[in-house]
Amino acid sequence: MQRSVRKLLLATSLVFATSQSFAFEPARSAECIAPANPGGGWDFTCRSVGKILSDLKYIDGNVQTVNMPGAGGGVAFAHTVSKREGDTALLVAASTATTTRLAQGQFVGMNADQVKWVGALGADYGVIAVSKDSPYKDLNALMDALKEDPTSVKFGGGSAAGGWDHLKVLIAAKAAGVGNLPKIKYLAYSGGGEAITQVVGGHIEGFTGDVSEVLGFVESGDLRVLAVMSEERLPGQYADMPTAKEQGIDAIAPNWRGFYLPAGVPDDAFEWWTKTIDGVYASDNWKQVMQQNGLMPFHKSGPEFTAFVQQQVKEIRDLSTEIGLIK
Repeated sequence: MQRSVRKLLLATSLVFATSQSFAFEPARSAECIAPANPGGGWDFTCRSVGKILSDLKYIDGNVQTVNMPGAGGGVAFAHTVSKREGDTALLVAASTATTTRLAQGQFVGMNADQVKWVGALGADYGVIAVSKDSPYKDLNALMDALKEDPTSVKFGGGSAAGGWDHLKVLIAAKAAGVGNLPKIKYLAYSGGGEAITQVVGGHIEGFTGDVSEVLGFVESGDLRVLAVMSEERLPGQYADMPTAKEQGIDAIAPNWRGFYLPAGVPDDAFEWWTKTIDGVYASDNWKQVMQQNGLMPFHKSGPEFTAFVQQQVKEIRDLSTEIGLIK
């Protein structure tokens, strides 16, 4: 596909499935970069949303998923910044992992302001859980133990130290008024399932991960969820799990799924993509995808999403600095 075709702008008005009318009309085909190998969350985001964009005729053609792994999303971010400025037919999949790495300076020489954040359409919320035999019956009891001795509870998760699973515990602890955050013990495992096994086996006290990882263990009675880190209780089979917020601890930790665009995209194109992401999120097609893949309601777009990303980057940077991960 020639780059000039990707950038095609027509000065005509076009009404899409959202009944929105714009001076901007996208190129017939679009491209979605998944900053990882096939099979992961970013790949899922590109392929599932790309199919809906075609099925609902937002894009009158195909959306090609291009896998671009490397540096935890850094290769794709650098490619977008350096080579795709102004490309109106390019989406790049992103998540909380993206903002975490930006906040911690892992995309060397780059920052969140070098792209345009178009929208998020679903999340997997953070959770803190313990074994069925744990003496901690609620989140406050666990946080009280950490206040008394921050080394008294060992947590495990599927991310590296300083990664998103680790940060979830620290976000909750900070919101609860726990001091000396660097002393809180966190053990990194190869995945959430391995960490849960360690909790169930009594080798560590707490699990920190995503709510989708714990459901089967909760239903079997092996795990007790102390808190889901969402604004309000989640629907359906998660409805009995208490939030941190309802326990007086204002800790929110969504692992959102969404997209950014290259810098230099004209305002009318950015507005079109914003309204299009709104339309995808509201569609029955996407509701079905969310249900089948354990995604929870979470939607922000345009300026609201941009402000959310900026705030999340700031909070993660501040927290990472506080625990000594960055200077």
